[in-house]
Amino acid sequence: MMKRIILIGPIGCGKTTLRQEIQKTTKSYKKTQTIEYFHDIIDTPGEYIENRNYYSALIVSSVDCDVIGLTFDCSRKYYPLPPNIGPIFLKPVIGIVTKVDLCNEEDLKIAEQRLKISGAERIFKVSSKTGQGIEELREYLYK
Repeated sequence: MMKRIILIGPIGCGKTTLRQEIQKTTKSYKKTQTIEYFHDIIDTPGEYIENRNYYSALIVSSVDCDVIGLTFDCSRKYYPLPPNIGPIFLKPVIGIVTKVDLCNEEDLKIAEQRLKISGAERIFKVSSKTGQGIEELREYLYK
């Protein structure tokens, strides 16, 4: 049985594509407009972490989850996840660095540091394009 995860991250960081990759579903691209519930994954709009007025919606939505997945695209320079946000969820927090196929080692280190500062206890580096790291993340979720 899979741990229920909520994917939280900025606009365009690949949360929906990651969800589709984890669930091995057909890729379909659309802008996530509201919190969407799938069997064991909750997909959130990027605006919800970029606007503190929506933090309460993220907290309430995370109540039924087993793990919080803070997600960040390592190719971006702008980092909207606030420092130490992880502990407000009262759940284990993992960091998921996405689009690693687009980044160099320095970008990956910076993304990891930022996720740790935000409260991630463990970091996964994934690429939905190449499949890198997806199986390791799946194994963690099914453990």
